[in-house]
Order: sequence, then structure tokens, then C-alpha cells
Amino acid sequence: MKCEKKTFEKNPTSLSYVAILLLVVFAIVFGRAMYSGRNLSSMAFQMPEFGFVTLGMMLAFLLGGIDLSIIANANLSGILAAHILTGQWLPFIPEGMKIPVAIIGAILVSAALGSFNGLLITRFGAPSLIATLGTMTLYAGIGMAITGGKSIVGFPEAFTRIGIASMAGVPIIFIMFIIVAFLIGFFLERSRLGRKIYLCGESPVASLFSGIHNDRIIFIVFTIIGVLAGLSGLTIISRVNSAKVGYGDAYLLQSLIVCVIGGINPLGGRGRSIGIVIAVILMQMLSSSFTIMQLSPYATKMIWGLMLVVVMGLTRESDRIRRVSRRISEKVGIAKRRKDC
Repeated sequence: MKCEKKTFEKNPTSLSYVAILLLVVFAIVFGRAMYSGRNLSSMAFQMPEFGFVTLGMMLAFLLGGIDLSIIANANLSGILAAHILTGQWLPFIPEGMKIPVAIIGAILVSAALGSFNGLLITRFGAPSLIATLGTMTLYAGIGMAITGGKSIVGFPEAFTRIGIASMAGVPIIFIMFIIVAFLIGFFLERSRLGRKIYLCGESPVASLFSGIHNDRIIFIVFTIIGVLAGLSGLTIISRVNSAKVGYGDAYLLQSLIVCVIGGINPLGGRGRSIGIVIAVILMQMLSSSFTIMQLSPYATKMIWGLMLVVVMGLTRESDRIRRVSRRISEKVGIAKRRKDC
């Protein structure tokens, strides 16, 4: 896996200032339409399924890679859970055990699909872009073959209640997303494995000389990405009360944008989950503003694509300016020391 050393580091504090500024702009432009209780609640229900996908993409970015199959993985694991929930598969399972079996089965399958990506990258030396592009098509094809392109409906009421339940007005699935984001942030910054992931992404050569088994790190990370895809798939089918190939396709492009906006270095080794949480909230508000403005899906997709290009360009430019400023400061310092001598 390519892990070049370039710095895209951003300060989450700066991102917070940008977020506050945008919140004020949204308030001025859209007023109550943006900050009504109904709209805020709607955004909080939609954020988790997208948030889990973005956390997974963040982990791939930290290794200097990418996972294009994450949405197809989420849909396929959701379809598997849907078949168990509706009794089409494993009909002998007692009614009261269908939900836990479906959830555990979906998570195990999504982890296996993620680990298959890791296997392709580590054992066969495939770049993550190519490996996950292939599995994206494979997983979507399997899902299409299983469902025939039709929706699966008729879940137990207790399962669909998970996607719409709230605590003190806050959706349960949103609370779950925040907890998972906190745990991943804690894992990355406080655990030995987390520090190894950063080092592997920053410099795989230095990582090898430090005695780290890079292939094992990559395999573990892509397995975790698979689990996050499974959580996203379960969240989606629980919220919309159906499963189908193609749900959340727009999330793939948006997750790339959020990772860059959230300060994750696409070349590996830099980024924090707090930046992702802030960027997910901003993107959801931006998406909501498109809905308020009644933009067509084509216009929305064009704007997302343009945003990715612009953000990537600005990030590279700011990095170049930072390097030039550092060199000038170093030269000024050297000249000053010579003068003092």
C-alpha cells in the first residue's frame, strides 16, 4: 500500500471555528427552516449511518489507502440481516432470537468482507484502490443476485424501533455513533495498536524498522472497517424499514469529502476522529440546506464532486504555503544567528 509522506494536518480547533461560522451563516440564510426541531431531529437520525461509513473511510485514509467497497459491504450485510429478520433464511430460529442473530450475523459477515479486502491487499499486493474497487462490484453483484434488485421488507417491529427510538429527544442511533467515534478516537490515540496504525500510514519503512508487522496492521484495520460498514448497514435498514442494493450510494463520495474536510491526510498518518464528527455534522447540515433549496439530485452530486476537488486543491495549496513559510523562517533564523556571531 502506498504510504507517501506529505502533511495534510489540520487543527480540529480551526475546524470548530469554521463550523461555528457556518452555523451562523445557515441561521441567517435559512432561519427556522434549518433549526426547527423537526429538521434537527431528521438530521440526527440520518447522520449515524453516514458517520459509521466515514469513520471506516478515515481508518483507510490513515493507512494511506481507501475503501471503495464500504457501501456495498454495508448493503450486503444489511440484506443478510433482512433475510434472517423476515425468516427467509434460518427459519428455525425462535422469534425472540431473530434480532440478536441477525445483528451478530450481519456484523460477522461485514467483518469477513472487510478482512477479505485486507487479505487482497496484504497477501496479493493489490493497491487498496484496485482491491476495493473489485470487491465493491463483487459485493453489489452478490446483493443483486440475492434480492433480484427488489426491496426486502417486513422486519419485526422491535428492530425498526431501534432506528427511530430516542432518549431525551436525542436519537439512540446518534448516541451510538458518538460513542463509537469516541471509542475509535481513544483507541487510535491511546492504544499501542492505534499508534502503530499512525506510524504505518506515515512511514511504512520506519514502521517495519520499528518491528511492526505492517500487513497485520492493514488486515486488522480493514476488518474494523468491515465492522463499521456492518453497523451502517444495520442502521440503514432499521431506519428505513427495508433492505436493498444501492442504499446510501451517495455516501461514498461524501465520506471522501468529509475525511478531507475533517483533517484526515489521504496519504496516511494524520487525522483525528473528532475532526470527522465535526465534519459529518457540517456535511449533514449542508445536505439539509440542499433539500431546503430543493436542488435536484444531479445538481447535488455535481456540488459534492466540485467540493471534493476544491477541498483537495486548497489542502494541497495550504500545505505548500506552510512548507514555504517554514523554509523562510529557517533561513531567517540562520541569517540572524550568523549576524550575531
